[in-house]
Amino acid sequence: MDIPFSALVFQGIPEQIAVVTLAFVIARIPLKWYKLVLIGIFFATFVYIVRLFPIPFGLHTILLIILLFITLVIQGEGDISLSLIASLLSFLILAVFEFISLSLFLPVFGLTPKELNAHNFIRIITGGLTTILLFLTTFLLIKIRKKRITP
Repeated sequence: MDIPFSALVFQGIPEQIAVVTLAFVIARIPLKWYKLVLIGIFFATFVYIVRLFPIPFGLHTILLIILLFITLVIQGEGDISLSLIASLLSFLILAVFEFISLSLFLPVFGLTPKELNAHNFIRIITGGLTTILLFLTTFLLIKIRKKRITP
């Protein structure tokens, strides 16, 4: 399925940066924003290119999970189990937040999921809510960990 370029820039890249950031926090890998941004841009561009091909919908997500897992193993210096959990959990959380966002916005705008693709602005707004929820989750996870460590 083709993705409009504006959706890549305003939805895809921020969403992938948020997913990668959440995965890094779950995997307990130190956050270096320039790396997170570069990885997010690479992942979003990867999805953009993959979705140009006639492949079954959802395959791009499986490929992203594998790519995130490999990235986390490399960045986390080989912690395979934590990298697997972080990559799977990050995309599970993404799916839950996408479901929540779609459940909130589609009835408001009177659209079906198929019609959403024709309304790029609404699609970007829905993705923006998902991205905000991902960053809030990441922030809360960081705060909870700091609270546990600091007496």
